[in-house]
Amino acid sequence: MALLVVGSVAYDGVETPHGKVDRMLGGAGTYISLAASHFAEVKLVGVVGEDFAAEDEQLLADHGVDLEGLEKMPGKTFFWRGAYSHDMNERTTLTTQLNVFADFNPKLPASYQETPYSFLGNIHPNLQRQVRDQIASPRFVGGDTMNFWIEGTPDELAAAIEQWDFILINDSEARLLAGEYNLLSAARKIQEMGPQTVVIKRGEYGAILFRPEGYFIAPGFLLQTVFDPTGAGDSFAGGFMGYLTEQGIESLDDASHAHLRKAMIYGSVMGSFCCERFGVEKLRNLTRDDIERRYREFKAFTEF
Repeated sequence: MALLVVGSVAYDGVETPHGKVDRMLGGAGTYISLAASHFAEVKLVGVVGEDFAAEDEQLLADHGVDLEGLEKMPGKTFFWRGAYSHDMNERTTLTTQLNVFADFNPKLPASYQETPYSFLGNIHPNLQRQVRDQIASPRFVGGDTMNFWIEGTPDELAAAIEQWDFILINDSEARLLAGEYNLLSAARKIQEMGPQTVVIKRGEYGAILFRPEGYFIAPGFLLQTVFDPTGAGDSFAGGFMGYLTEQGIESLDDASHAHLRKAMIYGSVMGSFCCERFGVEKLRNLTRDDIERRYREFKAFTEF
């Protein structure tokens, strides 16, 4: 079982109350791939520039990520810089340099086109739709989006997510997409758009899974120190999709609610690890034993 991941591979500069890093490996595709690699084979589609370091490529390869779909182009790799507020709930974008990502036109290698599971990271909805059309026989497809696409390309986004089985967005994005403030109402409205499995991220407060038959609330994992929340949502996506891929789920409609609940907790586990260090540093040397130990902690503090 393999998971196709499409998204940005980038460099980030981050400032938080705990420090500052001028340049580190980042990008949605990177976080999703590293998190999911602990559960399943990952095939990554993205683009980088000539400045993409060999050691960063090696990190992905060492985690078993298939890089045949990682295109290298003349120019510089996508770069983003941001600063977080004291409580980490707000961030300000200081710099966005699309560089080679501006011309990203994802094309799946032939060896990727039969991949049964796919997650389409936060890119232009038309590109997400193009990728979906290249997949021969998907079992299920998930995707992410953001305010920029919700407000700027609503028709293109509607056409894209109509084909998705699963959508992962944060609470403000869900409200904006649905035009509903209440999250239950927003989730139901989004389900009418296509994806029957809706996961709404709520930052430090956890995440909520919505299905037609009901919903499940997963708390956030209490960390003593949050160094850097960059990539936490993407790491959640990697844990969620990675676990379901590992289980060989035929479709999300056929998945048991128990499997979906476990996927939520594994997503929360991976997101919590991500926050403990800057960038991908915590994910770099993480083991499956570490993941299972924290999974058991989640289970212990939510049982009653």
